[in-house]
Amino acid sequence: MSEPQPLLPDSIRLGPARLRVADRRRSGEWLARVLGMRPLGETDGQEAWGGPDDTPLVELREHPGARPIPDGGRPGIYHYALLLPGRAELGGFLDHLERNRIQHADSDHLVSEAIYLVDPDGITVEVYADRPREIWTRRTGRLELATLPLDHASLLTAAAAAPWSGLPAGTRMGHVHLHVGDLAAAERFYVEGLGFAVTTRAYRGALFVAADGYHHHVGLNIWAALRAPAGPDDAGLDAWTLVVPEAGARDALARRLEGIGVEATRTADAITAADPWGIPVRVTGA
Repeated sequence: MSEPQPLLPDSIRLGPARLRVADRRRSGEWLARVLGMRPLGETDGQEAWGGPDDTPLVELREHPGARPIPDGGRPGIYHYALLLPGRAELGGFLDHLERNRIQHADSDHLVSEAIYLVDPDGITVEVYADRPREIWTRRTGRLELATLPLDHASLLTAAAAAPWSGLPAGTRMGHVHLHVGDLAAAERFYVEGLGFAVTTRAYRGALFVAADGYHHHVGLNIWAALRAPAGPDDAGLDAWTLVVPEAGARDALARRLEGIGVEATRTADAITAADPWGIPVRVTGA
């Protein structure tokens, strides 16, 4: 059976992930050394980091003594995912990691190829490249994803076209993946409220949702559901950002949230709401 279509417009995209870290200097050094980011400036205690095109991808807020995310995670952020412009750039990144002996994991997900790393606060970061949409496979309206071994040799061959010299221009926030406590409640917030559509239920204990026919803008899983959610003294996610350019679509989103009993706080530049586990989303127009 096909899933309902998204209520969000195709023009949506994701903005920066706002992270709560124990030591901002330490985190910034990691972003620069491992991911090739550069600092873009500070506003209201948030230090932005991104690539050469000055697109903010991560914003760091220091909370001294913040407890790192434990092995296995807890309700809150599982990972944020940086989408590179293409496969050659991912190969260049893999070459950079291997030459510098930086620990990582990786997978082939059919729709994409992905590399995973863990930052100093225990936050997982995915760096990935999509395969062309025309070769994605759908069965009965649902997208096919898998977790298979990554073809290192082929990626390293592709790297010759894009040697690594830091995070490439055109990199953007591709998706976020969150640990939640219950998939039905998560679907109510992220699908009925925010307006995403379910793209696959293929993974046990997980749900992927998106707009614009994408494989997922948000991943949701219950793999850490028995643990207490992240609190204010834990490292993790202050907020993730959903960019909805059309004012009418933002208003409709706020009404949907209010219609399912979720408080949507409006300011001059954003609508903010939290899911049932206190994970905040900022909805902005730019």
